[in-house]
Amino acid sequence: MTGIARANSPTSGDGASTITAEAIAALVSGELIGDGKTAVSGVAPLDRADASHLSILSSGKYAPLLATTKAGVVLVDPEFRDAAGAPRARIVVEQPLEKLLSLLPRLYPQEAPVPGVASTARIGKGASLGERVSVGEYAIIGARARLGNGAVIGPHCVVGDGVSIGDGARLLSGVTIYAGTTLGARTVIHSGARIGCDGFGYVLRDGAHQKILHVGQCIIGDDVEIGANTTIDRGSIDDTVIGNGTKIDNLVQIAHNVRIGEKCLVIAQVGIAGSAKIGNGAVLAGQAGISGHLSIGAGARVAAQAGVFGDIPAGETWSGYPARPHREALRASAALFKLAGMMRRLEKLLGEPDST
Repeated sequence: MTGIARANSPTSGDGASTITAEAIAALVSGELIGDGKTAVSGVAPLDRADASHLSILSSGKYAPLLATTKAGVVLVDPEFRDAAGAPRARIVVEQPLEKLLSLLPRLYPQEAPVPGVASTARIGKGASLGERVSVGEYAIIGARARLGNGAVIGPHCVVGDGVSIGDGARLLSGVTIYAGTTLGARTVIHSGARIGCDGFGYVLRDGAHQKILHVGQCIIGDDVEIGANTTIDRGSIDDTVIGNGTKIDNLVQIAHNVRIGEKCLVIAQVGIAGSAKIGNGAVLAGQAGISGHLSIGAGARVAAQAGVFGDIPAGETWSGYPARPHREALRASAALFKLAGMMRRLEKLLGEPDST
């Protein structure tokens, strides 16, 4: 039976650890101004924080909030060292947001799964479980599947026959991994995701849509994170590949044979059609649609709701529908907004009734 163990540390009522301003300053190598004994046990934005919260000020947009914040401790960019405000302690440090990321695990210790297999889980014939593996309630591990050391399989997950899951990978509750899938080390997959499904491939024959048998693999690299209810198809006769360090948001659809490079960001509701290729470090913003068999170069940026119908060179930013270089898209939008006024003036010159 699996269980949960919390790291040994003093915690507040909401489960967060308590830490003093003095200790925070030491951890981030910042300059402490104010009461070093001020203790905080949580994080909140400047306008909602109280004396028990740590907050940050890294942008001039939020500088006025420092004057009224009730936060106990504030991480402050050097630019705002002397900004008006009276938190009990401020810590002056470069890149406050980055420093906050390093503090969050100290403030909110993560629950550590206890190794073991729940009594309601089912382990298929020939499956291999590494050391310190945790398998949750009602999980199903298929025949010949391999779970690496420290892998965590949440409740109600299904891991298909022959699936390989790397060391330290974690599947949250209700994830389904189809046969033919490989997950790299330290991969995190959130609830409801479906990985390695058949792609949408049919051939019209004899008046009916005949399904193309999908025999390719779905290969997910190391340190990938995949959001809730995202679906990634296996390859048809090629493989679908997600590169190391890529982060994929919730509700994303990635079709068969797509290849995404390393350290890409794919944001909510993006759809990528079959056989598209995404270069290393590319960013696809929310609801962007990528047509099949296209190439998006390394480091390219695709803006939210863009519709991409052609290749995008490396390093460029494209937006709009159809997508085009961002400056060109802005000019086209500006011209469109001017069109109504131009039409009114033209109708007036021609003596025609106002169409609006």
